[in-house]
Amino acid sequence: MAWFAEQGFRVTGIDRNPAAATAANAFGQVVVVDIENAAWPLLYKAMPLQFDVLVVTNYLWRALFPTLLASVKPGGVLLYETFALGNETVGKPSRPDFLLCPGELLQLCQGFRVVAFEDGFVDAPARFVQRIAAIAPGAPASQGVAPRRYPLSLKSTL
Repeated sequence: MAWFAEQGFRVTGIDRNPAAATAANAFGQVVVVDIENAAWPLLYKAMPLQFDVLVVTNYLWRALFPTLLASVKPGGVLLYETFALGNETVGKPSRPDFLLCPGELLQLCQGFRVVAFEDGFVDAPARFVQRIAAIAPGAPASQGVAPRRYPLSLKSTL
């Protein structure tokens, strides 16, 4: 949240840990809720609120994935990174329920335009992860207009 807030974005976070939420409050709105045992808190007229960018890190609850995808505005960006199979050999999480299978993020994001995907090992700290950057479908298209450019580095957009 801190980085996005520093770039001037309005941010909203969700965490089940009140201490983490208190710390994150310095950067934007934070909702304290256990989203595995309660209803999705970001609703409007029973539909998920939609965001220009949705960032998920170190979290996997497969049953929530359709709601997360529905929370990305048409043409919006999903940035998702979490642990993958193999992580059980280097630490926690180690339960298969909390580890993505090979290529699983690609399957979960079918229908989105994948701009970047990684599935591998990171050294510091040692962990196996999958990462995806994907664009939600439904962005309005204009005839005669050059296709939207998706920079491969955030530095080029700042």
